[in-house]
Order: sequence, then C-alpha cells, then structure tokens
Amino acid sequence: MLGERRVSASFSMRWTQRLSVLLLWLVCIPANADEGLDKAIQQITHQAHFKQAHWGAFFVDRKNGQPVYEYNVHKLFAPASTTKLYSVACALDALGADHRFHTPVVRHGQINEQGELKGDLILVASGDLSFGGRTTPDGHLAFKNADHTYANGNADGELTEPDPLAGLNDLAKQVLAAGIKHVQGDVLIDDRMFDRAESSGSGPTHVAPIVVNDNVVDLIIEPTEVGHVAKLTSRPHTSAIHIESKIVTVEHGKPLSTSIHDLGHGRFSITGQIPHGHKPLIRICEVHDAAAFARTLFIEALQRAGVKVDAPTLASASPHPLPTSAEVKSLPQVAIHTSLPFSESIKLILKVSHNLHASTLPLLVANKHGQRTLADGLKQQHAFLKRVGVDVDTISFGGGAGGARADFTTPLATVQLLQHMSTRSDFPAYYNALPRLGVDGTLSKNIAHDSPAREKVQAKTGTLYSDNVMNGSTLMTSKALAGYMTTAKGRPLTFALFVNNAHIRDGVTAKTFGDDLGKICEAVYLHE
Repeated sequence: MLGERRVSASFSMRWTQRLSVLLLWLVCIPANADEGLDKAIQQITHQAHFKQAHWGAFFVDRKNGQPVYEYNVHKLFAPASTTKLYSVACALDALGADHRFHTPVVRHGQINEQGELKGDLILVASGDLSFGGRTTPDGHLAFKNADHTYANGNADGELTEPDPLAGLNDLAKQVLAAGIKHVQGDVLIDDRMFDRAESSGSGPTHVAPIVVNDNVVDLIIEPTEVGHVAKLTSRPHTSAIHIESKIVTVEHGKPLSTSIHDLGHGRFSITGQIPHGHKPLIRICEVHDAAAFARTLFIEALQRAGVKVDAPTLASASPHPLPTSAEVKSLPQVAIHTSLPFSESIKLILKVSHNLHASTLPLLVANKHGQRTLADGLKQQHAFLKRVGVDVDTISFGGGAGGARADFTTPLATVQLLQHMSTRSDFPAYYNALPRLGVDGTLSKNIAHDSPAREKVQAKTGTLYSDNVMNGSTLMTSKALAGYMTTAKGRPLTFALFVNNAHIRDGVTAKTFGDDLGKICEAVYLHE
C-alpha cells in the first residue's frame, strides 16, 4: 500500500504539473485570436530582438467593439508619439475642426495725414501653429515625410516649398494698406496668451504662443569642391541670426558630420564635414526667444512692404511695456492674419509627428477654458477623456507630444479613445490626419511597397529611445502604432500596438521594430 500511495502521489504530482503548464499555456494565448493569427504574430514577437521587450496589442471590430486579438491590454506602456492621438483628440473637441487662428495687429497711437503712426504697432499672438508658413496655393498645409524640425538627428530632413514668412508678409502689406507708412514708435509682440512650457519631444524645445517657421532657422548645406568650405544658406534669412560656418567638403565616401554650437544672442557656429556629391543637408538652429525673433522678422517684413520703422530691428520682444491685455483688445485693428482650419494643423501634427505643435495643444485647450498652464490643459484633457469613456485613471500623461517621463497608457485605453473618435462628426478630420501605411508621413517606409496591407492602415506611430551609455548602445524605450485598418475581408478594425524596452544593437534598429509592427498589421489584415 505504501508503494501504491507513492505511485499515486507521483502520478498526481505529474498531472498537477501538467495541468499547471496547460493553464499557463491557456493564459498566454491571446483572447479571441484564431490559431493561424496567433501563430503568425508569434513568429514576429518571438524573434531574438524581442527577448527583453514588453509588448501589448489590442485589435477590435470598429463597428461592434468585439475583440479580435488582445495581449497585455491592461498593462502600462510608454506610448511615445501615440500620445498625440490623445492631445489632438482633446484639442479637436475643444476647438473644433473648423477653428481658425486669428492673429491681429493693432495700433497704439494715432496716424496723421502723412501716414505716420505716432505710437506702436502690436502683433497679438494667437497660438497659430504655422502662421501661413506652410500654406499651399490650394489651401492646405504642406508637409514632408521627414520634417525639418527633426533634421539635426538625421540626413533626411526636408523643407516645404511655401515661404515661412508668408503670414508676416501678409500682415505687413495690410499695415501699409491701412495707411501706415512710418512707425515712429516701436513694434511689439504681445505673447501673453498662455504661460511658457517645454516641448516633451525632440526638435524645438520652447513652447510659445508665437510660432514662425517652428521658431527655427533652417540651414541648407551643400558640398562644393573637396577641401573648400561648403555652401551655406539660411531660411528665413534675417538679421536676427548670425551663422558662422566651418563645414568643409571632403572626398566622396567619407562620413558626414556636423555640430552646431549656440553662442548666444542669436549667434551660432556650425562645424564638421560633408562628402562631395552629398545631397543638400538640412540642419536647424532653434531660437530661444520666440517673441523677439518674431519681432525682428515682422519689422523686416514691414520694411520690405515699404513701411519705415524707427525702432531698432534687433531688440527684445517688448522693449517698451505693453498696455494691459484689456487695453490691447480695445485698440484699433490695422491687420489680421487668419489661419487655415484646425483640421489642417492636426494633419501636420499626426502625419509627421510634430512635437512642438503637439506640445502646444494642451496650452491651447487651457486658453480655450480661460486658463494658462500646461497643467491646466492636461486637467482639461482628463475631463475630456473621462467624459468620452476612456478609463483615464489607469493612464498617465505629462505633456502633449509623447516624450514626458510620466507618459504611460494601455492598449485598452488607447482603443477606447479611438473607438470614441470613430463615432464623432469630426472623425473624418481625425482619420484623414493619420499617416497611411506605406504611403505617407511616418508610416511611408514601414512596409514593403507590394504589401497587401499597404494603404489599408491609417495610424499614428511612436518612437522613443535613449542612450545606453554603459554599453555604448541604444535602448528603444518605445515603439508604438495605433489607429485604424480595414482587413482583406473588408472588416474595419481599431487597434493599438506597443513594444517597450528593447535593445537597439547588432543590426537591429528602431525601424526594425516599426517594420515588425507593420508586419503584425499585415498578419491581422490577411487573417481577418
């Protein structure tokens, strides 16, 4: 009997272990996933470069909310730039797709018969994100898949064709048409719309109510003859910025290298080398006083329009004290610039993942509610998300662009937001602003040109990584993709995909993970 009990106990233990393994296996199978889809996704996520990664996914039927595939949907992930889905949605709700920014110029003083203004011109900043500088002849905002604001981090940055000073030039012509030929006072920028903040992503860092050319000066560097200094031009050309270039042209095949040094007071030095035959290279210099920059550019625009200005071109934004905000509102208007609809602004933000503009959105929302700070705007975002059915208390945001340390969300919350947005009357503006897989924006290169899923996915990307200083490599903090897709069977889906904490090394790049997310979408496309 003792032997039987030992055999029985051993048998029972083996079955207990098997049952535990079976239960663990069942727990690890994503809910609602058919076996073929599960296998296809595992072939992607079980690659060696996913070994240390934390990942989650949630795909649902857009019409009825029925889950199609889910994995770690309640876990927190750093969302990177998919954060912009939240900030854009909140701003769209607060401002409206048809909202236009109106930037007026008022006069503080009288105009005599000779057209002399015995006082100041005041440009009142409105938070206009592009200020006419990207407007195309057919009334849209121009964008390039590799936006110039990220040009210092790669060699792919491109410039759009419209004149970045178009808004200021328009205002200057209106000032002249209003009968002002000579400003005997000063030119001032009223930038008191909201409090200053920092952008929570790469690119320009200072968030302000006045934005001209994203508050940067573009440097276009072109190789010349080997051994000679490279050709350098700047856009916009202005006396506000002085660039000293020591970029040398080197033999074809040698590495490209540049380094920009901010010397203060609008002075920059750029050093390095560019190979012979290299395409024109874009680099940017950020201006740290957006209002002073705009003031100089506006005075220069006035002078080009034929308006004489006695005040010095280079000075602080408000050399003289501004009237109170209430007084400014009551002053006679002499010019006004009206932006394109806000639906165009969100297209730029989402297509190219524009961090500066996205970081401004919570402050625009705060202003809409009579408030001033980033914290005010994020509290308004909390109220919006709660109102529309997002489980907001499970997530965390510290900014509008996706680079704040506090930014964490779940696949479930992201899909809840996206599902809500698909029911709104302004959904077409939101949907059409998203990059299209294999076509444009930050999704233009994430899948093969002949992929069956090409153009069937419209979604926001996210990328966030940090230097792994100890190992001399890079840690990808987050790679993300969230939005909408239509499957091969015509089934509309809403989805969120996140991969966090993976090593970038041994030939694996951030693009590797972006391609993997694209392949997961392709697998779902084919199986559903």
